[in-house]
Amino acid sequence: MVELLPVSALQHYLFCPRQCALIHAEKVWVENRFTVEGRIMHRRVDSEQRGRRAGADQDLSVPLKSERLRLYGIADVVEIVPGPDGREVPYPVEYKRGRPKILDWDRVQLCAQALCLEEMLGVSVPEGAIFYGKPRRREVVDFDHKLRVLVKETAMELHKLIAEARIPAAVKDKKCRSCSLAGECMPGVGNIKVESYLLSALKE
Repeated sequence: MVELLPVSALQHYLFCPRQCALIHAEKVWVENRFTVEGRIMHRRVDSEQRGRRAGADQDLSVPLKSERLRLYGIADVVEIVPGPDGREVPYPVEYKRGRPKILDWDRVQLCAQALCLEEMLGVSVPEGAIFYGKPRRREVVDFDHKLRVLVKETAMELHKLIAEARIPAAVKDKKCRSCSLAGECMPGVGNIKVESYLLSALKE
């Protein structure tokens, strides 16, 4: 039986393959302020009732699955909006606690949700949106060919990583400051002497 992995793992993989492997292969998870804020935001979305926004019907916490990508997940919100030809189409909306990203980590996760919806419903899903908590606004995401290819390539790399049960080496980066697994991962430790690391930790 082919293993299905969470859609959210794509975002984890693009953010940091080591973090992704620790979460999805080793089942390591640690909370910090950022993960708690994100969980609270999603809990608020999940607790809302099905309704309408700007004339569009909304379904909340919509289950997703793609046999082609071997992914499953939950869409925070799926709205039903008029498509380019006037027919109604699904419009996925993902909620994120922080700010819009320059890189495509979040957009890949949202586009994967769209590909799941296309496979499940047999319709085209041309765009969606990410609601960011800091500016409290939506970023519209066009699911163009380039983004769709990136989703498929990332899904393949993700499945390969998990199938090989491989944990990539730790690489110290500025992203580590916001990662809840920094204490488990210990990036940079391999590049310094243990004695120096312990002395630094004691000073902190």
